[in-house]
Amino acid sequence: MAQRFGGKYSPDTPPQSSGTIPPERRPRIEHRQEGWPFWIVAAALPFLPMAFGDGPVALARGLAAFALIATSAWMTREGLRAEAAFEARKVARRPALPRKLLGAVLLGLGLACGAQSPEMGLAGAAVIGLIGLGLGVVAFGFDPAHDKGMEGIDTFQQDRVARVVEEGEKYLAAMQGAIARAGDRQLEARVAQFATTAQALFRAVEEDPGDLSAARRYMGVYLEGARDATVKFADLWSQTRDAQARADYAALLDDLESNFTARTRSLIENGREGLEIEIDVLRDRLAREGVRPPGRG
Repeated sequence: MAQRFGGKYSPDTPPQSSGTIPPERRPRIEHRQEGWPFWIVAAALPFLPMAFGDGPVALARGLAAFALIATSAWMTREGLRAEAAFEARKVARRPALPRKLLGAVLLGLGLACGAQSPEMGLAGAAVIGLIGLGLGVVAFGFDPAHDKGMEGIDTFQQDRVARVVEEGEKYLAAMQGAIARAGDRQLEARVAQFATTAQALFRAVEEDPGDLSAARRYMGVYLEGARDATVKFADLWSQTRDAQARADYAALLDDLESNFTARTRSLIENGREGLEIEIDVLRDRLAREGVRPPGRG
């Protein structure tokens, strides 16, 4: 799909937010292999014409082979996305479902089903299935097997954070879906920019679950209000093209982004201050024990 270019002097370039963009903001998380499973489906397309013209057994076998391989590609892509999200976070739990491994298994089953014939026999089809399973594992690897950065973290609190983040992500997705109905590319870009700012707050809370109480209103009440405002604006804009309503909505996005940026920075600074206090306490204790840190006289 073609994508228009934009720049400083482009009429479609979104205005810069009044808030300072924090360094922890991230673009959309994408795995470098995310597009590869498409070619698995493309390679399985010959199973479809081969399924017709040779009786019901061949029809069922060909359709089942293609369906299994297509499902394998989808499952593998979801596993790659989950892995990319896992790698992008400092604190993360391993995926509950090993999607990449399951995708490799489905690939093997699909190839075995498609290869089965009187000439090949069950043993030959099984060998081809095992080869397909091995190729899937070699090409895409295994799913993350261990949690990351979870040492010393209260799992109950982490579960609470995960639920709040999931709710916040749903609000952001609803905002982006609603603004897409308005058909205003500039505002779509502004909502996407705000979503990235809000996700930076999510990541900060995930890395320090103790900050949930300070950020929960932002991740719940404020995002719910932003979603409702976006839905109402999209409906009004599609009917009236009210310029004042558009200006008011853009100003709301600016205010929201500034507040979310400030809250994220506050959480990070508080965490840094807490670390400095712990370091000072440790130094005092070492001094009382007569131990001097290296490099100090």
